Amino acid sequence: MSRIGKLPITVPSGVDVTIDGQTVTVKGPKGQLSHSVAEPIVVARDEDGTIAVTRPDDQRKSKELHGLSRTLIANLVTGVTDGYEKKLEIVGVGYRVLAKGPTTLEFSLGYSHTITVEAPDGITFVVEAPTRFSVQGIDKQSVGEVAANIRKLRKPEPYKGKGVRYAGEQVRRKVGKAGK
Repeated sequence: MSRIGKLPITVPSGVDVTIDGQTVTVKGPKGQLSHSVAEPIVVARDEDGTIAVTRPDDQRKSKELHGLSRTLIANLVTGVTDGYEKKLEIVGVGYRVLAKGPTTLEFSLGYSHTITVEAPDGITFVVEAPTRFSVQGIDKQSVGEVAANIRKLRKPEPYKGKGVRYAGEQVRRKVGKAGK
C-alpha cells in the first residue's frame, strides 16, 4: 500500500470539501480550488470528517496515481487555509526589483531595458527589499510556475553567482581563469 496514499487528509474547521464524482472542490478562507481526480482513484469523506483516497486494485497505474491524488488534494486544503509562498532573491550589482502594484513587478537585471512581469489570477507579489521579493497564492502549482518563470529571466551564473535565485538556493561556483 502507498505510504502517502493511505494517510487520511484532515480537514480543518472553516474548510468546506465537496466531492462530486471525480471532482473535488475545496472552499476555505483564502478562496476556492478544485481538482479532477484520475479515473481509478476513489475519493470519499469519512465519518470523522477526514478525506480518504483509495485505489481499487494493485495495478501499476493505480499505484502511481494513488499517492499523487492524495497529495494534490492535500495541497488544495493547505492552499485555501494557509496559502503558498516562494521567496526569491536577486544577486548582482545594479540588479533590483520594483513593485508597480500588488500584481506587477519591474526588474532591472543588467539588460538594456527593464522587464515587467504581470501576475496571473490568484498570484500576488510582495517586495521586501530591492533585492528580495516573494510570490504568493493559493495554488501551489501556479506559485511555483510563476517563480520559476521569474528565475528564468536571469538564471544564477556559476562564476559570480549573479542572477535571480530562490532564497537559500546554493549556486555551484566555478573558478575563473587561472592566472600565471
